[in-house]
Parts: sequence; C-alpha cells; structure tokens
Amino acid sequence: MDYLPIFCKLQDKACLLVGGGEIAERKARLLLEAGARLTVNAKTFNGQFECWQQHQQVTLVQGEFEPTLLDDKWLVIAATDDEAINQKISQQADAKRIFCNVVDSPKSASFIMPSIIDRSPIIVAVSSAGKAPVLARLLREKLEAILPQHLGQLAHYAGYLRQKVKNAYQTMTERRRFWEKLFVHDRLAQSLANNDSEQVETLTAELFNQPIEDRGEVVLVGAGPGDAGLLTLKGLQQIQQADIIVYDRLVSDEIMNLTRRDAERIFVGKRAGFHCVPQEQINQILLEQAKKGKRVVRLKGGDPFIFGRGGEELETLYDANIPFSVVPGITAASGCSAYSGIPLTHRDYANSVRLITGHVKDGTNLDWQCLATEKQTLVFYMGLSQAANIQKQLLTHGMDIQTPVAIVEEGTTTKQKVFSGVLENLPDLALQACSPSLIIVGPVVALRKKLNWFSGH
Repeated sequence: MDYLPIFCKLQDKACLLVGGGEIAERKARLLLEAGARLTVNAKTFNGQFECWQQHQQVTLVQGEFEPTLLDDKWLVIAATDDEAINQKISQQADAKRIFCNVVDSPKSASFIMPSIIDRSPIIVAVSSAGKAPVLARLLREKLEAILPQHLGQLAHYAGYLRQKVKNAYQTMTERRRFWEKLFVHDRLAQSLANNDSEQVETLTAELFNQPIEDRGEVVLVGAGPGDAGLLTLKGLQQIQQADIIVYDRLVSDEIMNLTRRDAERIFVGKRAGFHCVPQEQINQILLEQAKKGKRVVRLKGGDPFIFGRGGEELETLYDANIPFSVVPGITAASGCSAYSGIPLTHRDYANSVRLITGHVKDGTNLDWQCLATEKQTLVFYMGLSQAANIQKQLLTHGMDIQTPVAIVEEGTTTKQKVFSGVLENLPDLALQACSPSLIIVGPVVALRKKLNWFSGH
C-alpha cells in the first residue's frame, strides 16, 4: 500500500494554500467545504478568492511565499505554476512535519488528493497513488452513478434513529436487520430527499411496527428499450440491490449483466424453448417472493406503465398489502425514434404523438378516424402481425397512401434495423422485420434522411 487512506478533520483547523489561480481555487473549495480556516498566499488572486475574502471566508496574503506562513498550520497545499516554489514549500513543510500536497507532483507530496464522491456524511475517496488520475476519475464517475444522491440524508437520519433502534431491539442481529430494511427503503429515502417530514414519520413508524423478518418489497423498474446506457441511474441502483430479479425477453443481456451477481433470476418471458408465463402467474411470483421477505425487482423492457401491464401487477401487490415503488424507464417509442433519427414531434410536421397497442385483433375498438388525422405521429407497439390491418384502417379513414412509415427492429441496440417506406407498402415492410419491432407512421419519418445518426440501414 503506497498511501494510508485517512480522513482528516479540518473543521476550524489552520491550513495554508499557496497559489491563486484556477487549480488553487478548486483546492480551496474542498478545504472550505471541510471547514478549514484557510490562508491563501499568492502574487495575484483570481476574482473568486477576492470574493471569499470579502465574505471573510479566507485570509489572503499577497506576495512571495515565506516559510513563516507555515507556522501553526496543520496542512498545506502547493498549487502554484512554478515547480521550484512548489518544491520549496514541500521541503519547508517536511522540515516542520506538516502534511503537504503538491499539485501535479505526487512524488514531492506527503499526501495526495483523491477523487471524491461526496454524500456527506458518507464520503468515498478513490486514488491511483498519482499513477493514473484519469482512471481514478473514471472509477469515481462509476461510483457516482451507483450511489444515490440522497444517501447522505439517509445516513444522517440513521444517526438520529440510532438510540431508538438500540432501545427497540436487544440483539445485534435484530438491529442489523432493521438497518437493512431502512437503507433499502426507497420510499423513505425519497421522502427524506423531498423533506416530507410527515411521510418520513409514517414510514419510520411502519418499519418499527413490522416484524423484523418481514422486509419484502417489490420495485417495478423500466429497463428502457435495449441499450444498457439508457437504463436510468435509479433503475441501475435498484437492480444492484435486488434479491430477486423477475424479467422478460425485452430486457437485454447487457442490462442483465448489470444486476447483482448473487441475485436470483426468474425469467417470465417467451423465448425459444420457453412458454410465456401467464400474467396471473407472474403476479403470484412477485407476491410469493415478497412474502418471503425478499427485495424483488420486476424488470420490464421500456417503461412498465406504457403497455407493460405494470399497473396490473401492482394492483395484486396492493390487494395483498405488499409495499411497492416504481422506477420509470425510457419507453420504446422515445428510444427507437431517437436512435432512428425520427423526432416524434416537430412544429412543421407533427404537433402531437399517439402511442397505440398493436395487440388488437380487428382494431374495431380504436378511434381510427382520429388516428388518421393530419399533423400527428402514430407509434404502434407490438403491431407487426397487424400491419396489414393498420394500413387498411388508416387508408379507409382518409390517411394519405404516401404517408411515410418506418418499422424499427430491436431499436437502440447494435442489432437495430430500420425499414422505411410509405403507408402503401407497410405490409411488405412488416414481412421483412422481426419482433420486437415498433411501427412509426407520420410525416416526421421523412426527416430520417437528414437526422439518422445511429444506423445506416
């Protein structure tokens, strides 16, 4: 281990920063956030330092560095653009046994500044010992994505509850289980983030009143249209906390690879060699696993509340008094159209968009007259097998036979294909495509010739 990682308490401690430029400003912000009494020495200062001095947040000492500036300091940072001065500061600090950081010169420093993820009071620091700072930054970005923004508020609240938990539970095992319940309670965390004190109090009371083993919960998560990069940050956090992942065929392998490695996976979709699990049976799977005290994520392609039957599943949970929450996803219409270069709305072509299920045998329950009107975009989900009927109904109700159409197959993935044409040849296009596919109808489809950025097909 090249460096011992430690966290310094600098609240009201005298610290010195030498340098008055942009890099020094970044270091000053960190020291001020840590509560340091900061003295800054430089020949010239940028405007931010002068602003801080006006607000009595720093003490500025203009001029050359003098060793006496190190007197009674706990820590010093050398951030000038003169290497010789930085070395002099480092040597003087070593002689006085003061920890010193030298910007861009870790070999000359007695401590280094890591990449920081701040969820105070939770702090995570990442360092490469100065050997690969870009790699450390990339790791920090990944951790930023994993750790919820409200984590600090949850930690503060845990501190507030600590004595109450000790009084309520006598054994370490009981306390540990309670804290596990609290830290994965997404609705409580959201209420804390929203400063909803009434809801926080209600949810906390429920936690204390429930049997300690009863911690079952279901989170309905939208996985997006396929590209793992379109999974939301909150969705990623939820699938990495799940005990059970219940998923279907529209969830890509790339997204499944992001789930917790030791989570149990239950496949409920239709795939070669598998029969499609009936919706009622899926509802019961969610119910049974939650009753076992499991944290269940129901992972659905796209958005679970747009033709995803998410509402039906949650109704079952509601009737059984099982806690649940929802993380929306990017729906297929939005993802597939964007990756195809087709804007769903455009002030010159379409001032509205309609999302329509294609799972209608004869289409008689749809208002085709309204769907066939001008200046709108139609997006048919699961409509491949009904392409001929869709064409017939739209033409019958007055849509122009030359209206542009597109079928997007496996949209947003590396396998994406787009079959473009006009309403006249929609059935022929459908014969070329495979499921899952989305049908887009409307003048905006013509813009694909200009705006196609993802696929040349």
